[in-house]
Amino acid sequence: MWTVGLCIVAVVVIYFSYWLNRWSNPKCNGVLPPGSMGLPLIGESLQLIVPSYSLDLHPFIKKRAQRYGPIFRTSVAGRPVVISTDPEFNHYIIKQEGRLVELWYLDSFAKLLTMEGENKVTALSLVHKYIRSIILNHFGAEPLKEKLLPQIEEFVNKTLLPWSNQPSVEVKHVASGMVFDFSAKIFFSYNDEKSHVKLSEKLTSTLGGLMTFPLNFPGTAYHKSLKDQKETCNILRKIVKERMNAPERHSKDLLDQAINDMDKEKFLSEDLIVQLMYSLLFASFESISSTLSLTLKLLADHPAVLQELKVDKGQGRKHRAKSSSGIYGWPTH
Repeated sequence: MWTVGLCIVAVVVIYFSYWLNRWSNPKCNGVLPPGSMGLPLIGESLQLIVPSYSLDLHPFIKKRAQRYGPIFRTSVAGRPVVISTDPEFNHYIIKQEGRLVELWYLDSFAKLLTMEGENKVTALSLVHKYIRSIILNHFGAEPLKEKLLPQIEEFVNKTLLPWSNQPSVEVKHVASGMVFDFSAKIFFSYNDEKSHVKLSEKLTSTLGGLMTFPLNFPGTAYHKSLKDQKETCNILRKIVKERMNAPERHSKDLLDQAINDMDKEKFLSEDLIVQLMYSLLFASFESISSTLSLTLKLLADHPAVLQELKVDKGQGRKHRAKSSSGIYGWPTH
């Protein structure tokens, strides 16, 4: 009896050791960079999700780059990944997207942004080219120079005006609302003051589920994010349907162009346009507001740079006064 028990224990130990070795050294067609896969299943996720308040690289990335080099392997949220901090290599990877590499997101990102299976539109080079084209039409150098700069100035002034009467301001939150309102106006002529639902608050709530384990049951941040994502997409779908059923379209915004392009771009559908609106809002909403918040902090920490910027802005105003086009200081800004 003892012999049988010892044999079972030995088999379990051998199997566990074999499985642990396979986890630590995953198979690959090429040569994997150095690194650690962390704990089984969990990987090194716990170290990554620890918040960092430094402006430097996240400690998780910095420590491993110093230990293993600019390219290393790890495991995040149960997925083996390779992380690169090498600018030249990252640039090469981006250029090879759709050829040597395929765009991929963490499970939580993919589900929240509906980028799975057949709906993984970002992996299709044809769709990517269209997205880049339609964005440049509305946010490229010419639109920015001709009409967006005055609108941006108006939005910024409107946002800054109430700050003078407040003892303190949550810059990230206010900047997020400003960026969302402006982006949504360009995308589908959204008017926050006339809307019954604060779409920016829904997107803010969705952010809470990005860097979490994809556990979809009530009470988890991921479940709440999925719920908010669904509600936001339903609102956007209603907007898209109303625009498609309108006898005439005079907004000339990004949504109008996407709907008009449905006749010549066969891959465009109502679902894809909804996801396109959502993804573009999400991307601009988070990235730009974070950059603005960081910019204001750095300017506050470096008064000399702020003073130089004021002088530069004054020169831009002089140029604007002389310019017949009314373009705000374009040659020097």
